[in-house]
Formats: sequence, C-alpha cells, structure tokens
Amino acid sequence: MKTLRQAKVGDTVRVVKLHGEGAVKRRIMDMGITKGVEVHIRKVAPLGDPVEVNVRGYELSLRKADADMIEVE
Repeated sequence: MKTLRQAKVGDTVRVVKLHGEGAVKRRIMDMGITKGVEVHIRKVAPLGDPVEVNVRGYELSLRKADADMIEVE
C-alpha cells in the first residue's frame, strides 16, 4: 500500500482509497480528494509537513497525518 505521503515531488498519482473515519474522512472528501481523482505532488516542506498538491485544478496543502490516510497508485 502506497500513501500520498510516500509519493515523490513531481509524481501524479490516482487515489485508490481513503482511510480514516467520521469527520476526518469527510473533511478530506470535502477538499476534493475522492476515489479515482488524480493528484499531482507539487512541493513538500523541508521537514515533510505540509505536502502541497494540485487536485481538481486548485492547490491544496495537507498535513502528513492526512496524507497518510490517502492510499494511491
């Protein structure tokens, strides 16, 4: 299983599954990250938190903990 946090800068990956429960999962989905969507990794901060991605035509910053809940291929 590969997560969004493990993807390298410049990669474009497809979301396979969202892990997590309740409000956390709903918040990730509300940001536009749903099953099947393509996500392009733009930048990663020097200490790894946050991760900046392009999803559905806009830029989004995710915490490491949130990026670990997103399974990609």
